Amino acid sequence: MSVLLAPTEKSLSQLAYERILDLLVKRELPAGTVMQERRLAEFLDISRTPIREALYRLETEGLVTRAPGNSLIVKEFSLGELIQILQVRQMLEAEAAILSIDRISGKDLDDLEAHILRLREHGDPQAAENREVDKRFHELLAEASGNAVLAGLIRDLRLKTQMFNLSRLPERFAPVHNEHLAIIAALRAKDPNAVRAGVGAHIENIKLSIMRKLGAIG
Repeated sequence: MSVLLAPTEKSLSQLAYERILDLLVKRELPAGTVMQERRLAEFLDISRTPIREALYRLETEGLVTRAPGNSLIVKEFSLGELIQILQVRQMLEAEAAILSIDRISGKDLDDLEAHILRLREHGDPQAAENREVDKRFHELLAEASGNAVLAGLIRDLRLKTQMFNLSRLPERFAPVHNEHLAIIAALRAKDPNAVRAGVGAHIENIKLSIMRKLGAIG
């Protein structure tokens, strides 16, 4: 007989984060909205501690900001700003990937490829592991560049666009994994032109998907 386990604080915090993020992406919480823990907890039927943790995470990602009086408000973000962020990511991540060619280990590439192939075969855009492997992929290339400043800039910029993960862009499920695999193949071949083209195409496709998503909502 199976036993149902109570959700942990961590899982409730993730749930709160995802549900608030959905409200932000859909503009159901427009810019300037004051984020009150109690009201959000009542609306989402989640206790205040996970709500507080979710709001802290959203603040670190720059999606909500502190106003005078220490209240949290929804920050204005535009499609134009997101496009500019992705354009900068495109340049920085391509450079980091090229720098990583002679530093990244074959074992790291093999392990990453195996995870990606398993996820692609599983075929579930909602699986949490998609987000974890995507994070690992981008961080591995950035850190293997050998430039800590470059890796830090990439990490900070990715925080500003990570709301558009596969759970919100499920049509990107197979393309994302295929693009990652193509970049891994280019890294193995030590082909800087192919690496640059692969990273550029990957982030360009992310940008186009986000434009379509926000266009449909708007």
